[in-house]
Amino acid sequence: MAAVILVWNPREADRWDYRAAVGQAVESGRFLRPWSVDQAPNVRGGTEAWLFATAGSDSGTGLIGHGMVMSEPYQAVDGDDGAPGWHVSVAFDALLPLGEQVRADTLRSAVPGIRWGDAIGGTTILVPPEAEPGLRRLWRDVGPVPAGCAEVVPGTYPPDAVSTISVNRYERNDDARRVCLAFHGTSCAVCGFSFEASYGHAGTEVIDVHHIVPPEMLGNGYLLDPVADLVPLCPNCHAMAHHGVSQPRTVSELRSIIAVSGHFGGEVVSSLALEAQADARRILESGHDRRSGST
Repeated sequence: MAAVILVWNPREADRWDYRAAVGQAVESGRFLRPWSVDQAPNVRGGTEAWLFATAGSDSGTGLIGHGMVMSEPYQAVDGDDGAPGWHVSVAFDALLPLGEQVRADTLRSAVPGIRWGDAIGGTTILVPPEAEPGLRRLWRDVGPVPAGCAEVVPGTYPPDAVSTISVNRYERNDDARRVCLAFHGTSCAVCGFSFEASYGHAGTEVIDVHHIVPPEMLGNGYLLDPVADLVPLCPNCHAMAHHGVSQPRTVSELRSIIAVSGHFGGEVVSSLALEAQADARRILESGHDRRSGST
């Protein structure tokens, strides 16, 4: 399959709400956008597309997205000068938050067949066929993380078999993860669930770690503090931390949500405790019914 790199300068006049695009790609699995191309004869419908952010980004240069070209090239007005230019429609199936892009030095090492860096020019670069396997392997290893074992990262398998979830690279750093769990423990900071308690040795360190501050809000000089910035969450609470919100919910907010739902009273409630509460309610209700019948 042919593949191209779409070059994006975030500071150009043709701005788009990239943060909203990231959220839509996560929620629906696709973000559709027209794109200007200067290699129109080589960019046909079905062409694989990789998004590369140039140095115009405050967060740095790097590979930041993957998608597919959904249309044949067409002419449309391009820019403020009113001149027509070639465009295609691109469906992005994975977009990394600003600050999470795969950096140019990593790209140069893993995919040397392409001239990565600030000097990358034009709006469209053809990917040499021999470079495609390395690009796919790199995206699989350091790109978006699948939500579960049955899901795969877009760009590593055919587009009709992909699904994504947004998990940043800070949360995947092995050293940071070890420090976080050594300090906070391996139980969920919200609901208290422990994989080890439930599954024994097979559940050792299965717990997720969650980055409290969204990476797009962090500057280039940011240094991760695994104790202050990361917290262990079970997959359920981790999903709820991100679901339907632009900023992740805090641990306190998640605890409050559980408390309002009636299943959390300041501490972890076991299934036995819930059964006991249900039995108590039945006893009270039956006693009330008997009293009502006797009057």
